[in-house]
Amino acid sequence: MKTKTESILTTMNVLTWIVFIGLLIKTGALIVSYSISIINPEVTKNLYMGLNLHSLRKLDFLNYSVTAFLIIALLGLKAYTSYLVIQILSKMNLEHPFTMNVALLIEKVSHVIFIIWAVSMLANVNHQWLLQNGLPTSENWISGEFIFLAGVIFIIAQIFKKGIEIQSEIDLTI
Repeated sequence: MKTKTESILTTMNVLTWIVFIGLLIKTGALIVSYSISIINPEVTKNLYMGLNLHSLRKLDFLNYSVTAFLIIALLGLKAYTSYLVIQILSKMNLEHPFTMNVALLIEKVSHVIFIIWAVSMLANVNHQWLLQNGLPTSENWISGEFIFLAGVIFIIAQIFKKGIEIQSEIDLTI
């Protein structure tokens, strides 16, 4: 019989797979839409799920490309983060949860979320620049939460590493 923790982790693993697949589809759809929009600018009216960059594409292709790249990069990084969480959940052993592989994956998640923060800051700067120059833009990304989240996950990774040290000392004692 599974414990409550095992059931929760199994459910989270399924949900993370769903998020991962959804983000991959969205990222792939935007890459394909952008590629088609190079040839057919009319595609920019609805790149994906109502994202309309048509007026920006008409005015300036370079700024359109930068904006599209930033959106694709953010989605791709979020998909990679969910992939790393899947890796953590698949390598997690509840009998001996403190392993170096899991600790390194948790630390990698914090680094990727920090990169997401940096890219979202670049997207915000790009958004402000577009607005100041009178170019139409899509949206303003929230970036402050990512730096906080990256810090929290990094702290958890450090605590996890300390747990590995304690666990190995206990194993040596026995």
